[in-house]
Amino acid sequence: MSREQTTVTLPVAGMNCASCSSRLERRLNSLEGVAAAAVNLAVGEATVTGSLTLTELVEAVTATGFQVPRLRETFRVEGLSCAACVARTEDALRQVPGVLVATVNLAETTATVEYLAPPASFDRLREAVAGRGFKLQRREAGEDPLARADRERRAEHDDLRRRLLVGGVLVLLNALVVHGSDLGLEGILALGTGVGPWLQLVLITPVQFWAGSRFHRSAWAAARHGAANMHTLVTLGTFSAYGYSLLVLLVPELFQAPGLTAAVYFDTAGDIVVLILLGRFLESRAKGNTSAAIRKLMGLAPATARVQRDGRLLELPLAEVVVGDLVMVRPGEKVPVDGVVVKGNPVLDESMLTGESLPVERGPGDPVVGGTLNTTRAFTLTAQRVGQATVLARIVETVRAAQGSKPPIARLADRIAGVFVPVVAAVAALTFLVWWLWGPQPSLTYALLNFIAVLIIACPCALGLATPTSIMVGIGRGAERGILIRDGAALESAHRVDLVVFDKTGTLTRGAPALVEWTGSGDDLARAAAVEAFSEHPLARAIVNGAAERGLELPAASDFQATPGGGVQGMVAECLVQVGTVRFLADAGVAVAALEEDMAIREEKGQTVMGVAVAGRPVGLLAVADTLRPESVAAVAQLKDMGLAVAMLTGDGRRPAAAIAAALGIETVLAQVLPEQKEAEIRKLQAAGRRVAMVGDGINDAPALARADVGLAMGGGTDVAMEAAGITLMGGDPRGVAGAIRLSRATMANIRQNLFWAFAYNVILIPLAAGVWFPWFGILLSPTFAAGAMALSSVTVVSNALRLRRFADSHEL
Repeated sequence: MSREQTTVTLPVAGMNCASCSSRLERRLNSLEGVAAAAVNLAVGEATVTGSLTLTELVEAVTATGFQVPRLRETFRVEGLSCAACVARTEDALRQVPGVLVATVNLAETTATVEYLAPPASFDRLREAVAGRGFKLQRREAGEDPLARADRERRAEHDDLRRRLLVGGVLVLLNALVVHGSDLGLEGILALGTGVGPWLQLVLITPVQFWAGSRFHRSAWAAARHGAANMHTLVTLGTFSAYGYSLLVLLVPELFQAPGLTAAVYFDTAGDIVVLILLGRFLESRAKGNTSAAIRKLMGLAPATARVQRDGRLLELPLAEVVVGDLVMVRPGEKVPVDGVVVKGNPVLDESMLTGESLPVERGPGDPVVGGTLNTTRAFTLTAQRVGQATVLARIVETVRAAQGSKPPIARLADRIAGVFVPVVAAVAALTFLVWWLWGPQPSLTYALLNFIAVLIIACPCALGLATPTSIMVGIGRGAERGILIRDGAALESAHRVDLVVFDKTGTLTRGAPALVEWTGSGDDLARAAAVEAFSEHPLARAIVNGAAERGLELPAASDFQATPGGGVQGMVAECLVQVGTVRFLADAGVAVAALEEDMAIREEKGQTVMGVAVAGRPVGLLAVADTLRPESVAAVAQLKDMGLAVAMLTGDGRRPAAAIAAALGIETVLAQVLPEQKEAEIRKLQAAGRRVAMVGDGINDAPALARADVGLAMGGGTDVAMEAAGITLMGGDPRGVAGAIRLSRATMANIRQNLFWAFAYNVILIPLAAGVWFPWFGILLSPTFAAGAMALSSVTVVSNALRLRRFADSHEL
């Protein structure tokens, strides 16, 4: 079926000249489904008529090398009660012209919308949501969204508690009226004939109309817009019991015919309201814990900072610190902002951000991150990033956005939720008719009670909470352990991975050269390092550091000379010391024949080899290489223990790459891969049926990270790599890859458990409430028990999700 043609105007950024606009116009006109396209360079817009969706057009513009400016905002949504509400709100938002993505989170009662402005705007979004019976609210400028959410949650929690306490007391008193004789209280509760039902009316009326009013208002708001939600079912059920009982009291003669009973069911209405309030109260308490990780992260930043200005030390609110300020941090205090150490040698506990348990020492020139703890030694830093630009603020925002996202597994629940309430209402109506027409006497009583039980037992709320609560807790737990997950799709993809591909440099290795072998004496190494100390070359630093690691003291050197691409030389204790390539030494008259064989062997291992000559005589070989991280062997072993295949991707030659892979226990090696070929290698593996996780840290890894089923970037890598990846390992430890995949597996297992419970609960208990098993087993479900089960279902789902807070890298839940 062909789509209807529409005309869309897109804002386009990145066009600099007529060539740009004509190129984009040609590209858009060449697309199948586009009838006409015109690009206006002056106003930066593209107008397209055709049948392509807005998302398809945005992708086409982006693929041509331009950008479509878009806004991404998270709004509060008032009135959400169940998965059906979520489906209706998302549908309303997605129908607004200009909206690209709209995701509603029931657990947080928020809507995250990505849209083009124009044509979309907040007013249009608000009107669309209001048309479905909900209220969209924008964050105030400078407002802390988490603080506001906590404030609103506390207010709701207090309101639920008040209603629960008052309703509970009245229902308890009503139970004494109804069951007083069964409890031996006839003497105390000596009620006249016919007084009991009227007393029940007095006790239950406040429960129905005040304690339960939050449900009835929500149901009425939905009904005014031609929709229904979970509260519709509660309202129908409780008013059926209450209204029937009221009729029995006011016009009892209507119920004197054979087969009908004059019993009242005020207690049923009251019990249902109070039990559902109890469920909502417990659910509210549990849901408050799903944001614990965000609160913990936000609590890492101190409220104030000690700043040096105009020769004075001032204690200022964190919001008043600016870039360039000198900030003093004492032992035991948290670092307030990102910056560079200018004085002191602090030892910082970075575990709250990176998951690394060991403190690290920093010195002048080293970067420090806000939120880390200074364990010893006062120091001073220069502020480089403040406010929302700090690493901590960006992590908080990433985690918050990820917690509001939806993984693909949630789509089934969303589709079912969209039709759930109408279907349940239809089943309840059918139940009433069947029992009334063909049920045993008193048939109307059976019909009414089973009708109410079906309405009350159904729980779309559990369906709506099954996925978002697990996502929120799982992503939050990952952030606490240094695993930063961009969205729910990345979290879900990671659990399906069967092959992990590591880029070698900077991921399995340190990404910096180090001295791995010296074949001569310690004195000669000290002489070579003394000469190399004058050079700024990375290989020279590796030799100097290698001598220091071996405990050698460097003698004085002079007359330093460097030959680009060859080597260096200098005088040490009146002896000429030369360090460099074979050609460099040979050109200087050094007999290098004895060194060449050993040099060739080491070069085949991927090492950079230099000869050292003292007074014109060869004294040894220096072998420098990018060394393996100490955690790499364990990282590979953990992944293999999890049943995953591991591969290494590198630009090294086959023989040196194979040697490194063997040391790591990796069987699959993709060697001699140029930077621009990495993405193609990942594509080949996927074409062979593998689900690939790519682990990298460099700019040239970004295309491969984006192409993989899930990309994992090392936290010490480039911003480009972290932007392309779905998961970032803040600590830069390759063992975090196994932790991220374990977390994904645990979270997805938790989501499946929640969805199974939500589906199984409804599939099993709705037929039971309808009385399907009564003809064979005589089993019926009381509406009061139905209310208790319904309340328990949501609490069970949220409580199960909270188990993820106990996740540890060493095991799965």
